[in-house]
Amino acid sequence: MIRRGRFAPTPSGLLHIGNAFTALAAWLQIRQAGGEFVLRIEDIDKPRSRPAFAELQMDDLLWLGLDWDEGPRVGGPCAPYVQSLREPLYEEALGRLRRDGLLYPCYCSRSELASIGSAPHGLSSEGAAYPGFCRSLTAEEREAKAANKTPALRFIMPTRRFPFRDALTGQPGSDGVASGDFVVKRADGMFSYQLAVTVDDAAMGITDVLRGADLLDSTPRQLALYEALGHTAPSFAHVPLLVDGDGKRLSKRDRSLTLASLREAKIAPERLLGCLAHLAGWIDEPEPATARELIPRFGPIRQAGELSMSGALSHLIALG
Repeated sequence: MIRRGRFAPTPSGLLHIGNAFTALAAWLQIRQAGGEFVLRIEDIDKPRSRPAFAELQMDDLLWLGLDWDEGPRVGGPCAPYVQSLREPLYEEALGRLRRDGLLYPCYCSRSELASIGSAPHGLSSEGAAYPGFCRSLTAEEREAKAANKTPALRFIMPTRRFPFRDALTGQPGSDGVASGDFVVKRADGMFSYQLAVTVDDAAMGITDVLRGADLLDSTPRQLALYEALGHTAPSFAHVPLLVDGDGKRLSKRDRSLTLASLREAKIAPERLLGCLAHLAGWIDEPEPATARELIPRFGPIRQAGELSMSGALSHLIALG
């Protein structure tokens, strides 16, 4: 079986060094396996997404030497590769979940949901676990609430565990036992990340998902959706998040850390790739390297948790 991986950025800003690290790791994993690499633009959050950012992100990836076998500018058998054009697939998936009795309308307001924001056992990437306020409403209660509010749709998360082993670290991941029912379509009509990414990865035959550790806790929810929709789940791997010298996560809003700013500063992509590979422990020194030169060096990251870019940035700028 040919392995298939993907990188799926959200076009809500410029790619930063942390995005580059994730993209590089995902690309190296699949290239080392002789597989196929897919680029998908995850613009399901339409108010925040901009086509211009998607174009700039693709330019940045090509600047790094990260190409793709399928996706925008290339095409492929799983087109379209832009989420906003794939909404009929998400609606079809909702139809199946609805027929199987796995959805219910949720009328909770933002203030009601905020009241559980400090509740324990929530997902780091999703907020506190939903306690199921609307799950047991009667038909009459739902009708009364629907007169005043358009509901969101929640997926009934099974109470059993969804254990998995991280394909990169070999460590067991969160099993999702306390993740709670979650939204698959918002009241404003927007499909959730959890639903869209599961439907898309299944439809595109993705066998290997490598992404940032901030999405580690989402994996059990997606495993539950794969099962409910009758799809085979891919393997999941998660790379550490990059942080600045103060321990803060890198942000698209910090222009000094974007790939565009490095390009403008005339810093060679090989310098950045070498620093990232050294940070990961794939090479012994932060020496310049092309993406293809790093293919045989890819492997587990040398440490879990977060990776500080402070020293690597200083080295990068000094050599730029």
